[in-house]
Amino acid sequence: MKVLGLFAGVIRPIGPKYAPSGIDKRPVERAEVNNLGIVGDVQVDKRYHGGPERALHQYSLRGYETIIKRHPLMHRTAVMGSIGENLAATDMHDKNVNIGDIYRVGDVTVQVTSPRIPCWKIEEKLHQKGLVELIKNQQITGWYYRVLENGTITLSDSITLVERPNANLSVASFVQQHFDKNTSADPLHQMSNAIGLDSEWQQKLLRRIDNQ
Repeated sequence: MKVLGLFAGVIRPIGPKYAPSGIDKRPVERAEVNNLGIVGDVQVDKRYHGGPERALHQYSLRGYETIIKRHPLMHRTAVMGSIGENLAATDMHDKNVNIGDIYRVGDVTVQVTSPRIPCWKIEEKLHQKGLVELIKNQQITGWYYRVLENGTITLSDSITLVERPNANLSVASFVQQHFDKNTSADPLHQMSNAIGLDSEWQQKLLRRIDNQ
């Protein structure tokens, strides 16, 4: 597995109300990474993006392929970096990346903390309604990382799986169970106990169990 794309953004307005956003990422060849992500990258709405538990976002090429299959006219717009991710790589996608996975990327060490739940800004940026539902229903959300060891990532750096503490909890299966209203308490408990899971997600799942 290798790094195919690195992306960082600045604040730009989006949507009819010109809301400030950091979704417009531009390619870079090299990135310094600390516990808050790529140095110089911007996340505006810290409720959902950024911070130590969502320091980096990766999206899969397979996700883009799924979008283009449904919307063929998007073949020029649905490209690496276009939905606000920081990383693109070979051979990694929502079905073979697990919650809690630890990877070595260049000389940076990261851990998968949660899926990225899509928001309206993706549809606004790509000018295509229905993308949020498509991304949720197809479980192609991409995922967030926390940074365990700071360092530098460069295009073409190798990506190595170091540890997989949750052998049966892919990002895709997590998303599928999260959005399935019929998911029972047992799998929700297993999800909430996943090693490496973002603590906010853990609390969200526990509240859902309490309300069943």
